[in-house]
Amino acid sequence: MTADDRLIVALDVPNVVQGLELVARIGEEASFYKIGLGMLTGGGLALANELKHEQGKRIFLDMKLFDIGATIEAAVRGLAQYDLDFLTVHGDPQVVTAAATGKGGTNLKILAVTVLTSLDRADLDANLIKPGDIHQITLERAARALAAGADGVIASPQEAAMIRALPEAKGKLIVTPGVRPAGAATGDQKRIATPHQAITDGADHIVVGRPVWQAKDPAAAARAITGELPPRQA
Repeated sequence: MTADDRLIVALDVPNVVQGLELVARIGEEASFYKIGLGMLTGGGLALANELKHEQGKRIFLDMKLFDIGATIEAAVRGLAQYDLDFLTVHGDPQVVTAAATGKGGTNLKILAVTVLTSLDRADLDANLIKPGDIHQITLERAARALAAGADGVIASPQEAAMIRALPEAKGKLIVTPGVRPAGAATGDQKRIATPHQAITDGADHIVVGRPVWQAKDPAAAARAITGELPPRQA
């Protein structure tokens, strides 16, 4: 059986060796993996390349790029050569436009970060983000990023349904971190939902890290999560 690729397992481990060990332990229970900044100096790109081209896994490179347009375009052009699946950039329209240009005609999907799932309204105040409801701000950022050329957005499960209802979201991807199986610790996430709820509310993929890689049996943990997901829509 092919693993349900709606589950993306976050490889939040320090280096390539531990990443490969974790993927081996999970085995056939997951086919899509996220590699983020935490592993960048531990060989993250090498791991991404090996998992994609040697093991046939799908790869989400979570770099959350943010810079001037020319730099974003050059960085994305370089990363697109790895033939990976997803890449994150910050959802500011000028960043998204540059990333969309940089990926060119490749199959790389540019996902825009709206508001990090570890933030709440108090955090936005500290960051001098305009007043207003955090869900509404996320919705506005999503609409602008999609209009600027993003292939999809990263958003908390609590905003997935609202984003899915946007005209700009038709045919676009919604990927939701901040997903926790029932009974799991929330950790540093503040805007969360269960796997079933996130998919039901419009997410295409869910990202789960600690509940899988901290489990005594990561394969069983991944299997339990995909078992919670609703049937795929015809």
